[in-house]
Amino acid sequence: MNVVVDTSVWSLALRRRRSSTAAHARELAELIGEGRAALLGPVRHELLSGVPDQKHYETLRDHLRAFPDITLAAEDYEEAAAFFNRCRARGIQGSNTDFLICAVAARRRLGILTTDTDFTYFAKVLPIHLLAPRPSVSG
Repeated sequence: MNVVVDTSVWSLALRRRRSSTAAHARELAELIGEGRAALLGPVRHELLSGVPDQKHYETLRDHLRAFPDITLAAEDYEEAAAFFNRCRARGIQGSNTDFLICAVAARRRLGILTTDTDFTYFAKVLPIHLLAPRPSVSG
């Protein structure tokens, strides 16, 4: 199964290092090696937004160009809006990009890799599958 990777994980792996979530960065590296990491255009936008240094921006942009965007359809946006409405009716808030990730993953039967705990609330209401990082193998 391919996996939609959330901004939180890409950001962790590409911009900063934090040992508490290193498992997610390792999982992303595994998914990339297996050719299973999927990127959405809005996630690419979030990753590139707010990078103040032009050289860093260009380096990050160039690294991300190795990953083609999943082509989005009108139905993805419609489903994202429906997911937003379904969650909001139950008091669960999220961003438009979060719900677009959920819609794309649900429509295409893809997993989601994220460190964002909001997705655990979405998963109680929406037909999504959250991927947990594989245990690291020491040796």
